[in-house]
Amino acid sequence: MSVAAEPNRGRRAATKAANRAAIIAAARAVFADLGYGTATVRDVIRRTDLASGTFYNYFPDKESLFRAVLEESATKVRARVQSARRRAGSLEEFVAAGYREYFEFLASDPEAFELMRRNSGTIRAMFDEPIFGAGIDELAADLRAAIAAGLVPELDVELCAASMVAVALELGQRLTEGAADVASATRFATDLFLGGIVRAS
Repeated sequence: MSVAAEPNRGRRAATKAANRAAIIAAARAVFADLGYGTATVRDVIRRTDLASGTFYNYFPDKESLFRAVLEESATKVRARVQSARRRAGSLEEFVAAGYREYFEFLASDPEAFELMRRNSGTIRAMFDEPIFGAGIDELAADLRAAIAAGLVPELDVELCAASMVAVALELGQRLTEGAADVASATRFATDLFLGGIVRAS
């Protein structure tokens, strides 16, 4: 490959990355505004400066785009939640830290609120898919580490992790509807699991 071709390849890669990011950002807003069922690929492309056919260079359909939007948000929030859990020095801190980080993420991002609120049914239907499975697997790994460190009593790690993530998603939905604030949602989830973990162990 010639030296002259290298900058062109770099520019093309940068353009592709920018286009993909623009589509995802537009889709996040569209799915928050209209909901997955109502939104169309055309609605998404209209919110970008791209030609309509460009979409299919990046995503085969609306469903794959929705997954990409969720994955982007999930990756960000999982990192925050996992970091908070790993700093915990007690069972209560372990449980509360993860919930607090998740609820604060939603509360700090109105578009994330709306994305959750308008698409709760679609998101629930995807609960057993890798987008959410990664969060459950990470929580299960953190629970095992916390058990080994003596912070968490012996319990069924897989069931506990799946239950904790499910509660986060459901309370997050309530949070977006204004039925609870971050502190009260965190306290409720923490009390629920503190009692459940002690009894289950």
